[in-house]
Amino acid sequence: MADDSSKRTDNVPGNLSHGDAALNAVALTDVGLRRANNQDNFAIVMASDAEHWQRAGDLLIVADGMGAHAAGELASQLAVELIPHHFSKLHSKFELPEALSRAFEETNREIHRKGMINPDFRSMGTTTCALAVFPIGAVICHVGDSRIYRLSGQTFEQLTFDHSLVWEMQQSGEVSEESVRNSALPKNVITRSLGPSPSVMVDIEGPFPILKGDRYLLCSDGLSGQLADEEIGNLLGLLDIKSAAQAMVDLANCRGGPDNITVVIAEMKRDIATQEGRGSSSGRAMGTYPTLFGILAAIGFLAALFLSFIQQIPLALVSAVAALIALVTGWIKMSVERPMESSGKGFGRAPYRKYNCKPSIVFANDLFVSVKDLTAWIKANTSSPKLSNFESTLDSAKRLIDTKDAKGAIKKLATLLVEVMQEIRDRRKEDDDGHVDY
Repeated sequence: MADDSSKRTDNVPGNLSHGDAALNAVALTDVGLRRANNQDNFAIVMASDAEHWQRAGDLLIVADGMGAHAAGELASQLAVELIPHHFSKLHSKFELPEALSRAFEETNREIHRKGMINPDFRSMGTTTCALAVFPIGAVICHVGDSRIYRLSGQTFEQLTFDHSLVWEMQQSGEVSEESVRNSALPKNVITRSLGPSPSVMVDIEGPFPILKGDRYLLCSDGLSGQLADEEIGNLLGLLDIKSAAQAMVDLANCRGGPDNITVVIAEMKRDIATQEGRGSSSGRAMGTYPTLFGILAAIGFLAALFLSFIQQIPLALVSAVAALIALVTGWIKMSVERPMESSGKGFGRAPYRKYNCKPSIVFANDLFVSVKDLTAWIKANTSSPKLSNFESTLDSAKRLIDTKDAKGAIKKLATLLVEVMQEIRDRRKEDDDGHVDY
């Protein structure tokens, strides 16, 4: 988890503690270029072994805090700490999707209570998205506009619905996507978050079947606000997950870095087919007959039989009636406490956007211009020994663009972007430490 706002970046690999792990994961958070502190937080909670994974799966979370002073940072920190905590207590009592949703609701109540107690934290909140990889498949819970994407082959999909004014207006048919692009509608107004209200509606998506090689991306709007979905898909598909995370953050900063940026990427290591209707083997299945009432009914009927056998007919009738009442009460309880509403294919309506992420020459050219400008800055302001290598690689990438090799050009330029941005950070650190004037 990243909770130290004094750190500019924090890159954390997933803690894969057993050989049969379902995924590899990396995370990177960055304060950006225009914010004084980082209000984003993330968590990667991996099962300790295969048996633990069967019960509770793996959990990845991104939270983007909102509120004055340190309130937003506290809200997002509470989200990534409390959701796993509550889920660990609930996954044995409910099916896994419901347990995760309830963990969100409990966390919302705690953030709200803390906000009400301290005036400095009043109305603090956080957008939060979570990806859980369970034996039944991948399940998503989210509130706000932090997003989760999936890349499967060349198909790139947004699996979450933005709880924002713009998206809500589009869904209601009040505005079109084209009019949004050309209007002055505020694009950062959130309609739902954890914390400001005592209750919250949590969206659930999935379960999604998991295929080996599929990649899932969780991010705050510091990334999705600066990179187009197709660009994110290209970087996610062409680079290893650690390089992809760094390239996305560096490109967002290269384009101004107006907000905190957080990226968590998970790559599936094996196939996990969706098993709809199944959950934690140790928990009560949603919508099944309550065990307690079944036991009471069985005891009542057995008692009625025994009392009839010994000619205690009045008592036998009382026992039979009591057993019947228990039986009917259990049936009513089962009917009322149905599973959470879902379509025949699972919860939610994802995907909400879908792209064919074929590498684009347009994106390659944009990357080329950005890296060329950064290289020119290094040339004008430093005496970096790496400059000649940067310029040579840039020329090589230009030749790939000229031959319409978009895949090769994007891969080379994204890798070069990371190297050039790191060199700029190193040089500026030398400047800060040694007071060197370029």
